[in-house]
Amino acid sequence: MRVDSFAQIQSMYNLGNKNKQVKTESSRSFSDQLQISSIGKDIQTAKQAVASASDVRTDLVGDIKSKIDAGTYSVDSDSLAEKLFAQFSRTL
Repeated sequence: MRVDSFAQIQSMYNLGNKNKQVKTESSRSFSDQLQISSIGKDIQTAKQAVASASDVRTDLVGDIKSKIDAGTYSVDSDSLAEKLFAQFSRTL
């Protein structure tokens, strides 16, 4: 084993480290910025409105509930069949 060869190789690696310059931060500093367009703001407002709205339309549900409780709610079977068939046709 040649120790002097190892020393030469090690000195080459050490020289490479000495020649490298460490980058310093430039005088300019950058900062991240976020700009939301007016369309984005409108979408955000719409999402907030939808999120705060109730999923159940209590005015319609209350009317139907009262008709069911009174026994006066009736469903048009032909209309129901047409809507079911149309829904079934879309899924195929």
